[in-house]
Amino acid sequence: MKNYLIAQLDEIEPTDCPCGQTRRAFLSPDNDVASLHMVDISEDSRTHYHKGLTEIYLVLEGEGYLELDGERIPVKPLTSVLIRPGCRHRAVGKMKIVNIPVPAFDPEDEWFDD
Repeated sequence: MKNYLIAQLDEIEPTDCPCGQTRRAFLSPDNDVASLHMVDISEDSRTHYHKGLTEIYLVLEGEGYLELDGERIPVKPLTSVLIRPGCRHRAVGKMKIVNIPVPAFDPEDEWFDD
């Protein structure tokens, strides 16, 4: 096994997520450290939270705000936000972000109150 992984995000098929559409890289059985997601945020994403993972968002394009535990935080390109486990969150506005989940994303750790 090599000591590195490479992902070409434009070759990864997008999938639906609570925030819109995402391309998820570095999801493999031999990597549980972190993953990287390129996310196209829809106008109005769904509030959710994670019990075990931390997410780091980096806004690349667009402007809007993040709702973090009910507080509205304005965001624009190059805003970065660390979202801890248990924080109810969603993005509002048309944006493109990089999301880095730590540890690597687990679809079983996506929770909704409604």
